Amino acid sequence: MNMSLFQIIAALFMLSAAIALVVTFRRYKAAASERRMSNMLECVGLDPAIASSGDNAAIMKEIRQRCRTCATEGICERWLAGDVDGENFFCPNAKVFDALRKTGSAVS
Repeated sequence: MNMSLFQIIAALFMLSAAIALVVTFRRYKAAASERRMSNMLECVGLDPAIASSGDNAAIMKEIRQRCRTCATEGICERWLAGDVDGENFFCPNAKVFDALRKTGSAVS
């Protein structure tokens, strides 16, 4: 096999591996974000089923986006585990959750 052909194949393999790693990492981050969002909904007294209902689709899309790009994942995890006391003021969705609670999406 020609050395150049070997280098091209090796480069394609490494590129494929890098793409697979990035895709896997993004899926992991999205799943962790979705888990935190569902747990947060429940902890603040909202029904996690609103995340999949069509009534609040636009609102939930914004909530998901904020959660996926949140810079306070660590404190969120600790707060959800009960290791941090107080309100969830660190959460970029706290005001939206309050508004949803006031509109009647609370858990019965």
